[in-house]
Amino acid sequence: MLLNKRHFSLCVSLFSSCAQRQLLNSSAGTSHICFKSSMEEQRASGLTDSVVQFHNVGSRDGCEAPHKWSSNGGGKKIDVRNQIFCNRSLNMKNIIAVGFDMDYTLAQYKSETFESLAYEGTVRKLVYDLGYPRELLEWTFDWNYMVRGLVLDKKKGNILKMDRHKYVKVAYHGFKELSKQEKVDVYGTSLVRDSFDEPDYALIDTLFSLAEAYLFAQLVDFKDNNPDKIPKDVDYARMYKDVRSAVDMCHRDGTLKQMVAKDPNKYINEDATIVPLIKMIRDSGRSTFLVTNSLWDYTNIVMNFLCGGRTVHGPDTCNFDWLQYFDVVITGSAKPGFFHEESRANLFEVELKSGMLINTDNGTPMAQIGDPSPKIPLKSKDKACQVFQGGNVGHLHNLLSIESSSQVLYVGDHIYGDILRSKKVLGWRTMLVVPELEKEVELLWELRDARKELILMRNERDSVEDMIHHLSWSLKFEDINEKDKQEMLSTVKDLVCKRDEVRLNLQEAQRESHKKFHNVWGQLMKTGYQSSRFAHQVERFACLYTSQVSNLRLYSPDKYYRPSEDFMSHEFHLLPL
Repeated sequence: MLLNKRHFSLCVSLFSSCAQRQLLNSSAGTSHICFKSSMEEQRASGLTDSVVQFHNVGSRDGCEAPHKWSSNGGGKKIDVRNQIFCNRSLNMKNIIAVGFDMDYTLAQYKSETFESLAYEGTVRKLVYDLGYPRELLEWTFDWNYMVRGLVLDKKKGNILKMDRHKYVKVAYHGFKELSKQEKVDVYGTSLVRDSFDEPDYALIDTLFSLAEAYLFAQLVDFKDNNPDKIPKDVDYARMYKDVRSAVDMCHRDGTLKQMVAKDPNKYINEDATIVPLIKMIRDSGRSTFLVTNSLWDYTNIVMNFLCGGRTVHGPDTCNFDWLQYFDVVITGSAKPGFFHEESRANLFEVELKSGMLINTDNGTPMAQIGDPSPKIPLKSKDKACQVFQGGNVGHLHNLLSIESSSQVLYVGDHIYGDILRSKKVLGWRTMLVVPELEKEVELLWELRDARKELILMRNERDSVEDMIHHLSWSLKFEDINEKDKQEMLSTVKDLVCKRDEVRLNLQEAQRESHKKFHNVWGQLMKTGYQSSRFAHQVERFACLYTSQVSNLRLYSPDKYYRPSEDFMSHEFHLLPL
């Protein structure tokens, strides 16, 4: 049964590259999705027999046990918040290996605690190691303020949100919003379009970057309001560089990871569906691998917590049982450099208990001096491969016997570090994890009537403007008697007032609609009526995208994911929906 497209046209416009695309993404295959609606809406749209309410399959709180696709619970209609959306056709039957990033992919960190921890550690480094004023220690962090997809202008101290064409639509200097004219003066008057890339700009494309973006905005305001407390030679770009240095120091000295290791439950969301998901993939005959930039000691702690609830100081201490769910584990991978096969990074085997690194020859054990017969580990279906550190994608392909890069599906959270390079350089198939989608699609549905009103208001504005142009043109070029001319001038004046009123109402309604998603930056996947820069990147580089990695368990391991039909503007206005 097909869903009524008009019923869903506004709800799903978020997920299209063109603002005009209004069809429901068909990636759910036979598992058609619908939100709970009134009986009147159901009858009107022909959906009475296919409406499902929100339900949690294998929820984190353990109220409902996880199940495989083949179990009695498998194949259910899927809550749209847990749906996998498709940008490019992907037949899972062609995939022989599925890989995962760890941080913010398998391990979803709690922003209110983890990002606050990162923020506090960075501030301390700025004060005690880089000489910033001690009053920074009194600052607090609003973990809800920043969102992904923003761009930091290092030289000017501005935070920007752009549409898919790289036009700046929202801009703040520190925490002060720039007016429309200020945005035009700064970013809209040059003869050559700015690329908004490094080195003058910083891209906030990962959840790890939100704390440093917030701190940068605070420093910009602090410098502007207290010029005597920041040396004159320290400009906005230098402050950003110092923030990045402080963040790196926190990672190098283990400050953050030691705190997470002590109490993983405080910083990482429990997810009882991770193990069933990986088991399902392996039972389908596919290899699984983990490639993370984290080193072995931290990786082992996090994966123990995710796969068995074990902690360093808990009653169930950490072990290596979780390795049975993977064929290859590569830590310290240094992505995105890892994805370049010409990278000459050495591949070391990790001795599990001590963390010592052992030389290998492209993954094969090397004889040590005095020991001409290296121990070659036995592989079996029930025993995971060794753990490695470093190397490059060529090593991984050899270890998994992968002949074509298109046979790999890699799941990650970082557009640049995980998705862009693996897709653009290698041709891997990719899935992006976007936790923000859960709230975004729910709000889209709740605001469906308001969004229809916005369309009507835009149409009314355009109609009034057309009438103004028509009358103005007639007054200028047509031979009109004085009486008619005065009447037309009066009509134009009234229409101008009407247009200004409609414009003002439209702008206010649009602003209020965006504030429902985020009070400052609005909808994640939209900027005005256009797809945001972040949404454009998602569409370009992610074959699939979804809110949680565990959503894969709700689909058949052999599913054929297919995208919805693209619409251009001329098609949108001609084809009935």
